[in-house]
Amino acid sequence: MKWSVPLLLLLVVLMAFGIRGCATSETHSMRPPSKIDQKVNQLLSEMTLEEKIGQLNLRGTSSRTKVLPDSLKQAVREGHIGAFLNVMNSDYVKELQTIAVEESPHGIPLIFARDVIHGFKTIFPIPLGLAASWDQQVVVDASRVSAVEASAQGIRWTFAPMLDISRDARWGRIAESPGEDPYLASVLAQAYIQGFQGDSLNDPTAMAACAKHFIGYGAALGGRDYNTATIDEAQLRNVYLPPFQAALNAGAPTVMTSFNEVNGVPASGDEFLLDQVLRKEMQFDGFVVSDWNSVLEMINHGFAADQKQAAELAVNAGLDMEMTSRTYESYLMTLIEEGKVNESQIDFLVANILRVKFQLGLFERPFIPAHLDGKIYSQEHLQKAKNAAIKSSVLLKNNNQLLPLEKNTKIALIGPLAHQAREQLGTWTFDGEAEASITPLMALEEQNISLTFVETLSYSRDKDKSAFTKAVKAAQESDVIVFIGGEEAILSGEAHSRASLNLPGAQEDLISELAKTGKPIVGVIMAGRPITINTIKQHMDAILMAWHPGTMSGPAIYEMLFGLAEPGGRLPVTWPKTSGQLPLFYNHKNTGRPVNPEKFVQMDSIPVGAWQSSLGNTSHYLDVGYEPEFPFGYGLGYSRFSYGKVHIDKTVIKAGDSLRVSVELTNIGDRKSHEVVQLYIRDQTASLTRPVKELKAFQHIDLDQGSSTEVVFWLKKEDLAFVNRNMEKVTEPGLFNLWVGADSSTSNGTSFTYE
Repeated sequence: MKWSVPLLLLLVVLMAFGIRGCATSETHSMRPPSKIDQKVNQLLSEMTLEEKIGQLNLRGTSSRTKVLPDSLKQAVREGHIGAFLNVMNSDYVKELQTIAVEESPHGIPLIFARDVIHGFKTIFPIPLGLAASWDQQVVVDASRVSAVEASAQGIRWTFAPMLDISRDARWGRIAESPGEDPYLASVLAQAYIQGFQGDSLNDPTAMAACAKHFIGYGAALGGRDYNTATIDEAQLRNVYLPPFQAALNAGAPTVMTSFNEVNGVPASGDEFLLDQVLRKEMQFDGFVVSDWNSVLEMINHGFAADQKQAAELAVNAGLDMEMTSRTYESYLMTLIEEGKVNESQIDFLVANILRVKFQLGLFERPFIPAHLDGKIYSQEHLQKAKNAAIKSSVLLKNNNQLLPLEKNTKIALIGPLAHQAREQLGTWTFDGEAEASITPLMALEEQNISLTFVETLSYSRDKDKSAFTKAVKAAQESDVIVFIGGEEAILSGEAHSRASLNLPGAQEDLISELAKTGKPIVGVIMAGRPITINTIKQHMDAILMAWHPGTMSGPAIYEMLFGLAEPGGRLPVTWPKTSGQLPLFYNHKNTGRPVNPEKFVQMDSIPVGAWQSSLGNTSHYLDVGYEPEFPFGYGLGYSRFSYGKVHIDKTVIKAGDSLRVSVELTNIGDRKSHEVVQLYIRDQTASLTRPVKELKAFQHIDLDQGSSTEVVFWLKKEDLAFVNRNMEKVTEPGLFNLWVGADSSTSNGTSFTYE
């Protein structure tokens, strides 16, 4: 099913960022209590303070644990633990839950959690890859399959989706990101929640989603993980908060704080973010969990003097549950006795946690239902994983329509990721299994494709060139070279930032040697981030970015290579020429001296001994210029489309008006194909400068060859709004530019005025 994304999808998201303090904690307390609230209040009234503090503790075990320690069981028995992560033995899940509901003072069930990020057993493309699909249904399917499989093992809470806007591909966790654009991220946030949670949290196949990381983690300085972020408040509200509001509007019951500090305050102890913004303004009534040990890390940040103060800061800021570290367990009783923490604050935090447990149906159904089998690796799940891999893959180059290949093409299959079942699964796939993963080599061999396989490099960082001669010989005897390389899974993800984004090891040298054969090269990249290919792109006739595609990588790549399917992805991030351009993003602000292509001066064209001057007076790099390798939204198909002139039904709109925007799209190629039509705007003059372009809508269109269709969008006042310097949501009168095209570089546009 194709999704058409309406322009008003984020209206409710945007309204949340109006006048500060529009909602208050009193507002929550004044609402009529629900049946669940009544149950929560009754239970709270019966609990001791020690038992309440116990609910705030999230404890972990190693998934390789062979025996549950007696001390751990006793802590559950005494009500000192509220939730567990990484308990992967279903017998242990049952044993711990039995102790909790049958032996603890009030029979409060545990929540069992796990990082189920882009699949449990059936692994889907990494989240950045899923974002490249620009397709809500793909994301719904991926997260629904994840929930069905994981819940059968007792996992009812996942630490996903990650909604950190990321503009720097050096950051390892960009692999988990929805990309650089708040609109696209917000659309996908809703899809993740729908998939993970299904129709109701009470469903035993539902997993409670956790919107993370709150907030600004993707803005880490220099793309270095865990680093500081400096984000002015208007930018925080215009760029970083909307995906989280979309997740909350869709029903996300939990939020995770980020490791980083924002403007000098670590997120896990930031009362402004957790109470003022999240609780009062965004009206969140679920619970907030810290990231792993992030409460303790406030000491390293220099924000807390010791563990006791860290607990005080976190609990008073509104952090409900502490992951793995034990400052709450160790110090909250003392802090309450000293009057530094009020017991009413503890009641508030515990109530939030209990509410989610009731919503999950854990009090009525604490154990894994016997009928749940997870449908692990079912044909339905594998088909959805293959479909996701195809729709996430981005065709970046296709000279002379090299792709798709003819079925009788003789292939030299070369490269370190052509037959690496584990590596193609990507980062943060704890439960994915290499033995269930189908590689490109396996898929091509199954289809009886004529090929010679020479791995040449045994892993992505391999610098051993001893097999180059064998690879070149295979290439010479083939019709086409299919090179599959990129990054091993371990090179992206948490704590895996890179300063250089080139292909690691000897991969570039290998491609250069293969190019000397004169045979056409199809380059397939598997990686957790954009890879800089500026020095080797001329050697490759076709380039397919597959990200880390997951369990069904092989069948998906086979179908795309031979035209049984068309790569459907569009870039969710701007692709740099070099890492020196980073951070790089399409929705940047203008400068007082914006780039002028006619005045750009490339470094090599500067005469030796030239008189000192500012060489064009514009914002650019002398060596690589001002353009990215590929723009945000970019992606090719196996056909070509032409866009007609953009038409609007009026040139002036007022509050209450709708602006009809239309364009004629024509498939001028020789086969049925798919296009993602994108609409961008710019507020030309505002009281707070606006980006040069902002994505506001997109539609998926399928067209037969030679066919045309009118693509229609509707713009309203709310789509033009932004948060100003006074933290007010406003739509200001003035001139707006508008474009409709295939990516963010489009110049196919018009303008209108808002009065």
